[in-house]
Amino acid sequence: MTISRQRLSRIIKSSAGKKIAVIGDLMLDVYVWGKATRISQEAPVPVVQVRKQTETLGGASNVMRNIASLGGEVMAFGVVGRDDAGRKLRTLIRGHGIDDEFVLSDPSRETTQKQRVMAGSQQLVRIDYERMEHVSNSIGGKIAAGLVSAIEKGEVHAVVFEDYAKGVLNRRIVDDINSAARENGVITALDPHPSQPLEIKGLTLMTPNRLEAFALSGTYYKESVRPVENDRSLAEVAGKILGSWDPEHLLITLGSDGMALFSKNERLLVVPTKAREVFDVSGAGDTVIASFVLALLGGATPAEAAEISNHAAGIVVGKIGTASVTVDELFRSFFERN
Repeated sequence: MTISRQRLSRIIKSSAGKKIAVIGDLMLDVYVWGKATRISQEAPVPVVQVRKQTETLGGASNVMRNIASLGGEVMAFGVVGRDDAGRKLRTLIRGHGIDDEFVLSDPSRETTQKQRVMAGSQQLVRIDYERMEHVSNSIGGKIAAGLVSAIEKGEVHAVVFEDYAKGVLNRRIVDDINSAARENGVITALDPHPSQPLEIKGLTLMTPNRLEAFALSGTYYKESVRPVENDRSLAEVAGKILGSWDPEHLLITLGSDGMALFSKNERLLVVPTKAREVFDVSGAGDTVIASFVLALLGGATPAEAAEISNHAAGIVVGKIGTASVTVDELFRSFFERN
């Protein structure tokens, strides 16, 4: 489908200032940039001469950054450790104008970090620092109560559950929040993790990738069939998820094949990829869910929201490192393509 400049402007303008609560696993993404100069004499590995180190928002906090960069307002709900990484992460969150009142510090936890060593644009290795145990009932209860209160007071227009299976989200927390959201007409969206399928009923949106969708449905993975419209195994997987989870919309991201949008009582919509070059897929799913939810809040139809999020994802995969998209970049992608 084609969205006119006037229509896109109206959607973006209407979504500006909408407040979205994002709850999930906050991460600090660390990049060590350098040049691979030679092979080590100690082991058959490259020696990297470090030039600089950068830190950016990752995981659920990258969803927040994408929402903020597209003009939305964000309330953050999550946990960091009482450590240097946690302090850096909180500073970055505040730097993007994100409300961090319910980013709680837990001295018993280590802040999740993903450290990537880069030689030019090539990632050589990723080092993870994390604890995957569930947060304590006390901290989880405070986070859930804070978000339920914000929903009941009409302070949020949408809730995004961002699950990386690092311990913030569990069935009790999400059920309490989802119930409050449904009772108050608040949009809900989930980026699920197949290692702990929460089966939140009646969501507005789910955004698994193809591999995650097969795992969530309990189906043995099958390679994609082209064109996507003829991929019977994908359609069967979507039918299982729609039947058991009952979301209004199921957006399955398909990498180079684009996206497939399955909605109740609607025909399958396939959106071809808009990526011209792919340098790094880190965080592309974060951009998809952020832009889709914002588009819905701006009055977009589900088909329009899928088109917008597809353009947004095409932008970020053309960048190196965990990235976000801006409104200007979105307009250029729609209307200045060669």
